[in-house]
Amino acid sequence: MSAASGGRRVYVTGGSGFLGSNVVAALAAHPGVELVVSGDLRPPRRAIDGVVAVHGDVTEPGTLAPQFREHRIDTVVHLASIVNPGAATTVEQEYAVDVEGSRHVLDACVEAGVGRLVVSSSGAAYGYYADNPMPLVETDALRGNDTFPYSRHKRLVEEMLAEARVSHPELEQVIFRIGTILGPTVGNQITALWEADRPLEIRGAASPFVFAWVDDVVGAMVHAVAGGGPAGAYNVAGDGVVTVREIAAAMGKRTRRLPAWVLSLGLRVGHALKLTVHGPEQLDFLRYRPVLANDRLTGEFGYVPGRTSREALDAYLEARAERLAAG
Repeated sequence: MSAASGGRRVYVTGGSGFLGSNVVAALAAHPGVELVVSGDLRPPRRAIDGVVAVHGDVTEPGTLAPQFREHRIDTVVHLASIVNPGAATTVEQEYAVDVEGSRHVLDACVEAGVGRLVVSSSGAAYGYYADNPMPLVETDALRGNDTFPYSRHKRLVEEMLAEARVSHPELEQVIFRIGTILGPTVGNQITALWEADRPLEIRGAASPFVFAWVDDVVGAMVHAVAGGGPAGAYNVAGDGVVTVREIAAAMGKRTRRLPAWVLSLGLRVGHALKLTVHGPEQLDFLRYRPVLANDRLTGEFGYVPGRTSREALDAYLEARAERLAAG
């Protein structure tokens, strides 16, 4: 790795994940970064010159601080999280990684004298509510729903970080509340909604999405580490929104429009019969999508996403078409 003497020495939790592997590669290529340590339970997706891969388990207290001290880490990028839980993943396991894991990372940063902590939060921390401001800005309340573990966990982590800003002001924090991430190979519970012959549209709800192209999320992370972006909380999303109907049209499909009460009843019955993983509370996840304003990101933080929400969708669909054509 070509590194500048005296550059940042960075530890990335979740460094072998989809986002983490991209962040690790970008940091390793940056001239202002001297060392990148990728911590994960999984092996690296690919070998990168100059990157040190270590066994990093955020759920094990007391294991991270020695690694931070050994490698003289001054900046930690915390990405380890369960974003797409499997069918066998329990809420307790999600909490252990998302919340307790974040606590262990925070404690290790304080113990080892790390100067800056960069955290991937989510627009889900604002919660899914009918009365959410549109768009949401960083000073709006974080009300992550208790009925959605991921949303609740992101809220709890941000509350933890807020307490740490008071008790440990020497540790700078950069928090990214990220919209739905799209990339060439992304597949998650959001993109799965679009694969139906007629994607679901809730009558009377626009359900607008804000998207962040993966390269833009990575770029914001790199700017936080080596580009001089100031501490603070920032929404990360491209300009504009895209509705379910617009997504379906871009895929050459029509939506299936159903009233909310029909969907709620179907989810209630399906969940009771163990035919569906989700209950009626999932309805709010579908119809009250958090819409994120990125003004603070582009202004105060100084990073401008390269793609709008619509351009991120188009790039994803182009890559999807190529995958389908290739078989």
